[in-house]
Amino acid sequence: MRFSIVIATYNRATLLADTLDSLSRLRPGTAWEVIVVDNNSPDHTREVVEAAAPSFPVPLHYVFEKEQGRSAALNHGFRVAQGDIIVTTDDDVRVEPDWLDHIEFGLASKQCDYVGGRVVPIWESEPPAWIPRTNGRMWAVIALLDYGPQPIQFGKRVPLGVNMAIRREAIERAGGFDTHIGRKAGTLLGQEVREWCMRAHAHGLVGYYIPAMVVQHLIPTERLNKEYFRRWFYWRGISRAMLYAATGKDMESPETSTLDPSRVPHIFGIPRYMFRSVLAAVRDSAAAALRRDAVTSFERELFVWFFAGIVKQRWRDRGRGVPAMTAGRMERVPRT
Repeated sequence: MRFSIVIATYNRATLLADTLDSLSRLRPGTAWEVIVVDNNSPDHTREVVEAAAPSFPVPLHYVFEKEQGRSAALNHGFRVAQGDIIVTTDDDVRVEPDWLDHIEFGLASKQCDYVGGRVVPIWESEPPAWIPRTNGRMWAVIALLDYGPQPIQFGKRVPLGVNMAIRREAIERAGGFDTHIGRKAGTLLGQEVREWCMRAHAHGLVGYYIPAMVVQHLIPTERLNKEYFRRWFYWRGISRAMLYAATGKDMESPETSTLDPSRVPHIFGIPRYMFRSVLAAVRDSAAAALRRDAVTSFERELFVWFFAGIVKQRWRDRGRGVPAMTAGRMERVPRT
């Protein structure tokens, strides 16, 4: 088996049916399979998968993961996958028939351990003017990504789990996704891919952005409002603070962090320099609002919500002291 496509899903059976229909049109010249991991969905997810399986062009598997969280669901998929290359995506995407071919070419041409690609929008409704139309901080909220037309090595930048492929041996070396900081129902936690990439790099693994590797991602109207963006950045702050406690990596830029937490002054468990950052964000947001720059004003406001999440989580962690720098947690996923 060359490819295993793993989809973690929760309570989105109708969207999943359309995604499976899109995947059924893939035409790679090698063996592949699809694994749908149901993460405690109360809807008819199982029935959707079982209805699609008889006419699906390759094996379509349904598995159930009772531990809540996207990371736990994907790790379950990794354990049952038979492919040499494991591809992660979501239950609300559309792909072109040559998607897996671009993944294969990217891994081979760059001789790397994992790849990620572009994620472009399918807007359910017209996006508001304050959402930028080019790649930036706000695109992460709605899981869009475009690093440009040329391949680049991951390091300062990371892929999105909606469009990522990893060699099996890379997962066996670095482990699976961290179940502590991945997305769970009722939260917007979400630093599991970033943490995995940091850990992978510590193990000497290399990844590349492949621009021809593209998925289309449905962006629902319900997420195109400022309240959702504020909540997302608040939870990002919580997630980054959890990552800081586990690894000692800078909460603003963990990929480029050379921070030694023991040498940095802290206030209430937060590095002192971050208080200057949040004051600058408030100033910049107000200045942008005065010059009627809605995009910049809101983007800088979101840093304040990010900081609020950090404050909340570091207060929870106040008894743990200053973290030490590590390569991150290790989530082992044995082959079955």
